[in-house]
Amino acid sequence: MALILGLESSCDETAASLVTSDRSVLAHRLAGQEAAHRPFGGVVPEIAARAHVEVLAPLVEAALADAGVTLADVDAIAATAGPGLIGGVMVGLVTGKALAHAAGKPLIAVNHLEGHALSPRLSDPDLEFPYLLLLVSGGHCQLLLVEGVARYRRLATTIDDAAGEAFDKTAKVLGLGFPGGPAVEAAAARGRAIVPLPRPMKGSAEPHFSFAGLKSAVVRAHDAKTWEVDDIAASFQAAVVDCLLDRTIRALDRAGDATALVVAGGVAANTAVRTALSGLASDHGLRFVAPPLWLCTDNAAMIGWAGAERFAAGLTDPLDIAPRPRWPLDPGAEAVRGAGVKA
Repeated sequence: MALILGLESSCDETAASLVTSDRSVLAHRLAGQEAAHRPFGGVVPEIAARAHVEVLAPLVEAALADAGVTLADVDAIAATAGPGLIGGVMVGLVTGKALAHAAGKPLIAVNHLEGHALSPRLSDPDLEFPYLLLLVSGGHCQLLLVEGVARYRRLATTIDDAAGEAFDKTAKVLGLGFPGGPAVEAAAARGRAIVPLPRPMKGSAEPHFSFAGLKSAVVRAHDAKTWEVDDIAASFQAAVVDCLLDRTIRALDRAGDATALVVAGGVAANTAVRTALSGLASDHGLRFVAPPLWLCTDNAAMIGWAGAERFAAGLTDPLDIAPRPRWPLDPGAEAVRGAGVKA
């Protein structure tokens, strides 16, 4: 049984975790930065990077103490190496490199998206490859066929904004506060009237997502001063769910022998999204798998688990590996209009 120290610092969550290859999370320490970013209505990269510097080393010490182990007991160190805010990614990766060098342990540079993609296998030991994954977060919205560790086939991506970014922008426009996702979901639960909002790409033969037009429509609805904030929030959330379902249905036709429909990423914590996808999976005779809520948002347990999966496959990295602000899971996928390197 391998013991992996996982480190996460790609955005505004700093975290350290001890995870075993038999799916035990021995310790998990996380420090958020919501109070620091709330006045700005979003994450400020420089503030985030400085906060990571201040808290990561104490978090590692606390996680080791919680697990009752020392660095010498760890088999490998897994650190997020991208994609993400490059300042934060550098803090975590450099820390991982220093610990690996000092302890003489292997380094595993983890793609943050792979952390999300494999996180359902941490909580569900029965989830087998291949599975269809809807990876939906603040920076990414993709449908991937997860064929194995380090083996991903992208079926769809966003041509502009991600669903999570649309939630955050909607929260800011409606004055609901930060972080945006939970704030919009709470307001949506109170909404009653239906605001006419578009469903970009719905029904399109093109497989991809688009949320920029929906964000603009929310701005116009708010500026019109005709609708209550809660109604706009509810209608926005319903539009996002409709778009996710429509695109996922299309991907299911290309998913072949997928064993399950899986959702991961920060937006996977949204109850309406989870409920709709669960129904879709049932309609198609598939298992539906979603990580527990704490594993959906950024955390170090998923990085430790991805490290454990890669370690078991013999995948380690040199200490001179570079941090990456962009890092697609399927680098060979066809280029998509508008998506650029985020795809």
